[in-house]
Amino acid sequence: MVDSKTPVLEWQGESNGYLRLLDQTLLPCETKSVECRTVEQVVEAIRSLRVRGAPAIGVAAAYGVVVGVREAASTERSKFDERLSLVIQQLAASRPTAVNLFWALERQRQVAERLPTASPQEVVAALLAEARVIEVEDRSMCAAIGRHGAELLTTGDTVLTHCNAGALATAGDGTALAVIYAAVASGKQIRVFADETRPLLQGARLTAWELSQRGVPVTVICDSMAATVMRQRKVQAVIVGADRIAANGDTANKIGTYSVACLAKMHGIPFYVAAPSSTFDLSLSHGDQIQIEERSAAEITHGFGRQTAPEGIDVYNPAFDVTPAELITAVITERGIIRQVNGDTVRTMLASDRDS
Repeated sequence: MVDSKTPVLEWQGESNGYLRLLDQTLLPCETKSVECRTVEQVVEAIRSLRVRGAPAIGVAAAYGVVVGVREAASTERSKFDERLSLVIQQLAASRPTAVNLFWALERQRQVAERLPTASPQEVVAALLAEARVIEVEDRSMCAAIGRHGAELLTTGDTVLTHCNAGALATAGDGTALAVIYAAVASGKQIRVFADETRPLLQGARLTAWELSQRGVPVTVICDSMAATVMRQRKVQAVIVGADRIAANGDTANKIGTYSVACLAKMHGIPFYVAAPSSTFDLSLSHGDQIQIEERSAAEITHGFGRQTAPEGIDVYNPAFDVTPAELITAVITERGIIRQVNGDTVRTMLASDRDS
């Protein structure tokens, strides 16, 4: 957890409870939680980035199914199943790129399918139990990613990050930042350059905030400064998270990640992706097939409430880009490290049962 007093997400109560989320749109100036008691509130929280990061979105969606179907718990099973299908559709439409969202929803759909003769109340209880399992699994995967990735860092290293792939993006210690936390916990001295990550500044607002909360030295830089700090040999590694990874290792992550990967390649700096196995989408053979979310023009023209571009100007605002596998030095998963990233190495790792 980033702050034990304000968890990133937590379920309150039993089947009639609710989902509480740390409102990340208010960070770093205010730590305030929102309560989600309906599926519409969960969808809004995901769309508005109150909760964000592929793993955290998946966990939130799993709980969102529970709050969405409870109102149908007193109906007959056929009506309940109709409601469950509608709720899953609503949540699936909230954001298109992060595969963990769809992975978690599919797990919840399968829970109901495995209980064809159960009462709606029994299915709701089973859905809540599965959501809790998904949350616990995510914490465990984050810890394992950290342990595996820490061996790639040497004391004295400075790591460049892009966007936020830490505790704010998961139920645990994060993916990319879990590697840093684990390295620091093992006694290594690690520093971080955090790209501000335009246009919503997840690096400046979120990564810098949580690293400082954990006592890890961090320096915020503008996205356009990454090349300079690399050329000045101030960076020894780049570690980023992922929202979806295709079967060949092509990786979708926050817009600007591809630029950082190109710069790292040019300067001979290892570029690592840290992500759980649930982030891989083997149904997609390559990254060009990944659906890229486009967001509101206002995020660029009126960032944080102030107009910074001419009225009516055309805007292109993709939220993610795709980094080709050939630019990725390794992918750090909870099952181990994928080196020489390609379709064969991805399949081999995902087929393994390793998780230490």
